Amino acid sequence: MRPYMRAANVTWQGIDTTDVKEMDFTPAEYKVYALRRGDILLGEASGSPGEVGKPAIWRDDVPGACFQNTLIRVRTVIPGLVPFLHLHFVRDARNGRFAAASRGVGIHHLGSETLSDWEVELPPLAEQRRIVEATESYFSRLDDAVATLERVQRNLKRYRASVLKAAVEGRLVPTEAELARAEGRDYEPASVLLDRILAERRRRWHESGARGKYQEPAPPDTTNLPTLPEGWCWAKIDAVGDVQLGRQRAPRHHNGPYMRPYLRVANVFEDRIDTSDVMEMNFSPAEYETYRLVPKDILLNEGQSPHLVGRPAMYRGEVPGACFQNTLVRFRAVPALDADYALIVFRAQLHSQRYLRIAKITTNIAHLGAERFSDVEFPLPPLAEQRRIVSSVQETLSLTTATDRTLDAVMRRCARLRQAILKWAFEGKLADQDPDDEPASVLVERIRMETAARAPRVPDGASRKARRRRGRVAATGDMK
Repeated sequence: MRPYMRAANVTWQGIDTTDVKEMDFTPAEYKVYALRRGDILLGEASGSPGEVGKPAIWRDDVPGACFQNTLIRVRTVIPGLVPFLHLHFVRDARNGRFAAASRGVGIHHLGSETLSDWEVELPPLAEQRRIVEATESYFSRLDDAVATLERVQRNLKRYRASVLKAAVEGRLVPTEAELARAEGRDYEPASVLLDRILAERRRRWHESGARGKYQEPAPPDTTNLPTLPEGWCWAKIDAVGDVQLGRQRAPRHHNGPYMRPYLRVANVFEDRIDTSDVMEMNFSPAEYETYRLVPKDILLNEGQSPHLVGRPAMYRGEVPGACFQNTLVRFRAVPALDADYALIVFRAQLHSQRYLRIAKITTNIAHLGAERFSDVEFPLPPLAEQRRIVSSVQETLSLTTATDRTLDAVMRRCARLRQAILKWAFEGKLADQDPDDEPASVLVERIRMETAARAPRVPDGASRKARRRRGRVAATGDMK
């Protein structure tokens, strides 16, 4: 058994050895697939075009390692070529040249034959070193800037979470009880508001003509819940709103006379509905009444990666006439509850991983479940206080949203600058040229001679196909 590298181990920053797997290599196979210091490994296939051909230099990171067929190995005949050749591959991967030359649908394959015939622009060896040094110097400063921006983004995320947490714990604005005492007036505590909400729900149920006995929403178990501010009370989510899972997508719904747009998990981000890719399916008039969305409905990811399960956003009529799929849970607040406050609660619970604790996880997908979500506790303040909390949160977080947009714009400029640096490097604009350098033509001739000297001889009687297979060698060295 020997360690081996696969596509997951090759990153833009180099070789990642945090998850190295092993498999059996015979002595003959080890001789073929063993890695040597200075080898360049490129991702042979990827589902993302921008990742095709992503390269990294092997620096003997895991002694005795081999490589899998999801990687292509380039081994140069002149070790001094390695840094520049690696930079060349970075440029070709970053600007999409490898992706354009790849084959396949969904998964893009570069292929060793394609790479063997790849044209490489070679300046004099001394100039290569200067180009690499200048590029690394610029990249180092750019990496520092990006690291600072990412640190600010993480701090903003933590700040947003702390604002939301403070809001639902009654620490963001003065409570209604405090204001009422200071102003010498009475106020309606949340317990009275909850009684009105429950009475309204009971009335609506009886008026709907539903059969059976009405089931009063059970109060939450407050044994392990924190103490709320004066005037607040605990409820369950299903007591303050209607919870429903969306309609399942099925082939029979792909066509029909009542085609309507619908939202799915890919459309719902935290506090944002993405309408760039909205699909349609058939909803009968009765189904439309059940699954249609109205402004102020809140949608939460029902099935998602664990840290994103329950990610909520409010539907504000972005897609008129839309319904929703069963990858989402819909919460529709009762009239006596401020829906914007409910969204704040759900966002705070997302960040505190409350939904992750109740989710069922299958093959890396967490499912929230409408019933489990309905049973989650809900901190309910007086209605006037809800509105002040909403106003304060929106004002505070609007500043972080504007900062986020600025940071995203700067990050995009950094990415474009990285591309520009690579472009200048291969246009001869990044490093000085020296007429005393050994000409690139002499270097190319030396590479050819070294390559010819190392290439295995093919017997004269070998087939043309065998000769062609044995002769697949990149101009700079061996390719596998």
